Amino acid sequence: MIRRRKSLPVHVGSVIIGGDAPISVQTMSTVNPVDTDAAVADAKRLAACGAEIIRFAVPNMAAATALKKLTTQLSVPLVADIHFDYRLALAAVESGIAALRINPGNIGSEDNVVAVVEKIKPHGIPIRIGINSGSLPDDILAANGGHPTASGMLESALRHIRILEKMDYRQIVISLKSSDVPLMIEAYRTLAEKVPYALHLGVTEAGLAQTGTIRSAVGIGTLLYNGIGDTLRVSLTADPAEEIKVGQEILTSLGLRRFGPTLISCPTCGRTQVGLIALAKAVEERLKSISQPIKVAVMGCVVNGPGEAREADFGIAGGQGMGIVFSHGTVLQTVKEADLVDTLFAEINKYIAKES
Repeated sequence: MIRRRKSLPVHVGSVIIGGDAPISVQTMSTVNPVDTDAAVADAKRLAACGAEIIRFAVPNMAAATALKKLTTQLSVPLVADIHFDYRLALAAVESGIAALRINPGNIGSEDNVVAVVEKIKPHGIPIRIGINSGSLPDDILAANGGHPTASGMLESALRHIRILEKMDYRQIVISLKSSDVPLMIEAYRTLAEKVPYALHLGVTEAGLAQTGTIRSAVGIGTLLYNGIGDTLRVSLTADPAEEIKVGQEILTSLGLRRFGPTLISCPTCGRTQVGLIALAKAVEERLKSISQPIKVAVMGCVVNGPGEAREADFGIAGGQGMGIVFSHGTVLQTVKEADLVDTLFAEINKYIAKES
């Protein structure tokens, strides 16, 4: 069992980040809040896909004030992504956002930081300090040979943290993102030993869906396995809904959470005598209508399939024109190959009806 690092919990609307709370999955909408109807529709779509926190970019005052129409229509917590102009943060708080993504060191004088903290303090609104390896301060880069390093990212984060701690504000979440996976892992590991705050995990600019999924799974998964991390966003050059699916799968793969059914399937080999890929895809499609956290196996060999997938709640294995439906390694039925999927789901539906 993974032993998680204990962090100070913060409340982002109805979602707790840190402490003993489940690791939450976030994403970021691509819609400008000014386009209210589209933004609301997109947030509802992403929430339906499983996003537990949704972030919106706030490039100007029109976007900051438009957030109010979103927060009054949506139940999912919203985070305002602010850069440089502290007045956008003040307006976003007035609009009812649940958290700010803002770096205290880049919004001007200390008076600006004081204004933001005084605004959010009565509401306990958290600030996420977001450090990216590609945008470290010039003096930190110079001190580290002109290149981003884990120690440089740590120092950048600590500078922002000290500003808030000086004001006795500790509703803090921190991220140390990089597109360089080993650098990102090292930075988070170092920070986790230095501060008690909740950590938001992510590999920034991870890439298109396939490569970005792999990089994110390696980086985020490594940290989670070592007990580090309280919330995550998988950053893909793809529909944000894909980010949610990958984030959920990372957590499921580590046994940290379960999101609906899990499909396992064996690779093809010389023993496979069934259209395994098509069979697995058909089962995957049918599983989309099921919300129960069951594990379903699709195996290509009748001889070894049930034993190799003994931990599955249900499974099928194909042979020469025939196949078996099994549960926890025990054969339930032998049927024609063409009837495998229908018979499998008949058994699953009987189980769901009995449990509900």
